[in-house]
Amino acid sequence: ALRDADAALVGHDPLTAEVLSRAPRLRAVVRTGVGYDAIDVAAATRLGITVSNLPGVNAGAVAEYTMGLLLATARGLVRSASGVAAGGWPRHDGHELRGSTLGLIGYGAAARAVVPLAQAFGMRVLCTTGVPESGRTDPSVRFVDLPELLAVSDHVSVHTRLTERTRGLLDASAFALMKPTAVLVNTARGAVVDEQALAVAVRTGRIAGAALDVVTEEPLPADSPLRGVDGIDVYSHLAGQTAEARAAAGTEGAAEIVAALAGKPRHAVNTPLPKPPAGAHG
Repeated sequence: ALRDADAALVGHDPLTAEVLSRAPRLRAVVRTGVGYDAIDVAAATRLGITVSNLPGVNAGAVAEYTMGLLLATARGLVRSASGVAAGGWPRHDGHELRGSTLGLIGYGAAARAVVPLAQAFGMRVLCTTGVPESGRTDPSVRFVDLPELLAVSDHVSVHTRLTERTRGLLDASAFALMKPTAVLVNTARGAVVDEQALAVAVRTGRIAGAALDVVTEEPLPADSPLRGVDGIDVYSHLAGQTAEARAAAGTEGAAEIVAALAGKPRHAVNTPLPKPPAGAHG
């Protein structure tokens, strides 16, 4: 489908070097979201293709969803609904968000959108980020290093993009720092979490549980270590999936394509080399 395209608006489908090399006319690729780890940016750069993302396009949707997961885990909503569906009537004590500490890993648009929502629930917000101090614009958020955030947070929510530095960031040593009552929420990228280590941490009571909207391999494999672990709820990558976010992505994505084809991309994540002559890359 890309062979005769000058530009492409893409979701989560992988764009490998092989796929890109079969699109000799392609000059711009726009990802309808924030994370672009499924695109071989190095290959695109070499082939003269501008790669852009749409930072913030679904931040509101992800932030609302994050709060939904925080509420669901704090009050045991999945456990309750599953129990009723199975013919029971489970009654259990949950926890209130008010007065608890939320630790955000990452300070992108989605994380920043979570802050006022969490504070409206009376939560204290901490954040760990590689963003320079000049970009840390919210004085109501306390910025700390990762070990401190893990040690003091009641809820840890992942909002960082996947890089070689963040791959497997939350491993056994990270879970060992967390409170036994703490819950992990991930709406970013599955591979930021060591899933085997997480399964062990929850199963052994090292942490209380996890709500995962993303996993390393999607759909979740039948043999995933996350399956069958009481306290781990896996969802089907829905955080950014709203009608409103999709409409915004279409509109903003089209505008970014026009800008990129004119040589003036607003959200480029690379600086492409000159386009090779036709036929030079197959």
